[in-house]
Amino acid sequence: MTKRQLIFLKDILKYTLTAFGGPQAHFAMMLRTFVQKRNYLSENELVELYALCQMLPGPASTQTVTAIGYKFGGMKIAIITFLIWLLPAAVMMGFAAIALSYFSSTIEVSPLLKIVEPMAVGFVAYAAYVLAEKVLKSGFAIVISIAALILTLLFHSPYLFPLLIFVGAACSALLNNDKDERKLSERLVVNVNKKKVAYFFGILIFFALLGAFINRTSFFSLPVRLFENFYRNGSLIFGGGQVLIPYMYTEFVQMKHYLTTQEFLSGYALQQIVPGPVFSFSSFLGGMAVKNSGISGKILGSFAAVLGINLPGLILILFIIPYWNVLKKITHVKNSLAGVNAVSVGFVTAAFFLLLKPIGINYLSVAVMVCTFGLLKFTKIPAALIVICGLVIGFFI
Repeated sequence: MTKRQLIFLKDILKYTLTAFGGPQAHFAMMLRTFVQKRNYLSENELVELYALCQMLPGPASTQTVTAIGYKFGGMKIAIITFLIWLLPAAVMMGFAAIALSYFSSTIEVSPLLKIVEPMAVGFVAYAAYVLAEKVLKSGFAIVISIAALILTLLFHSPYLFPLLIFVGAACSALLNNDKDERKLSERLVVNVNKKKVAYFFGILIFFALLGAFINRTSFFSLPVRLFENFYRNGSLIFGGGQVLIPYMYTEFVQMKHYLTTQEFLSGYALQQIVPGPVFSFSSFLGGMAVKNSGISGKILGSFAAVLGINLPGLILILFIIPYWNVLKKITHVKNSLAGVNAVSVGFVTAAFFLLLKPIGINYLSVAVMVCTFGLLKFTKIPAALIVICGLVIGFFI
């Protein structure tokens, strides 16, 4: 490994430990750190990579950082970059799951989080606002978003999410049906390595079958099923970490009851004070899903969840980068993404209402949500500092 590569990886670590605020804030830091300060790539190259990752399912920030590593030093540096970016946040959120499951049986945790829980709902409201402001630029997008919101509230099923994503993408793609673009798309499909595509879907099918046939009393049964659940969701999530919320809440709280609403909200709030990818929330969910097992079980659950949610995005970005020069020219693809993003707005808005019900509507919760939204919208106070203040206030109230 060259000296410049070591410097690059050191910069990745510094970036990881200071990257708060989600994909948009992450991009601004990438621009400052990797383009303006170090000149690892050009501004135009970074913008193109970020656009590519926005078009793919999975964690956009993780995929972009990994793509920068790939462009800088090839596959080996890309994998190391991925691990440096992912591990600190995943370890911290896994530890939070272990600590919460342990201390909840010895002390009363809920009073400490009575400010943080409505604060988490305020974060979701702000995420819905920002995403809507960015995406809802047409009447079609607004209609698709409202339809996704209503259907998500009416039908609490994880299988609804991929269906709505497909319908939104298909409807949006039909708005532009240029013959030349269809021919270009056909050439792109022919050029894709079919063996790599088989790997992508083969992993999902293998673990889905393994989860179905493994003995449910086995120590590894739940971690295997968790991996399949998170891998499936990681293959379908567009729009950044905020879109995780309705997916995960519907499947793991409402459907499978792996954790309570209060535990879910507490983990999401605590994630706001952790630097790195928002998808590290999956580490908390995986650990809490096996909260009745020992520490080794919780660690295995966190590992299965983190690997499952991130692996599809990693595979996609490493496989698709070689085809990006062709892919970025296809307006048809961009139009499909517009529909997917509109559906995502509906999902995040639905998450606000789904999470609002369990915490209840009272003067305190409404005041906390409004204050949180206002601080995020009108000030530059870091999200981490807002959550820490909420924890301190909850301790003394």
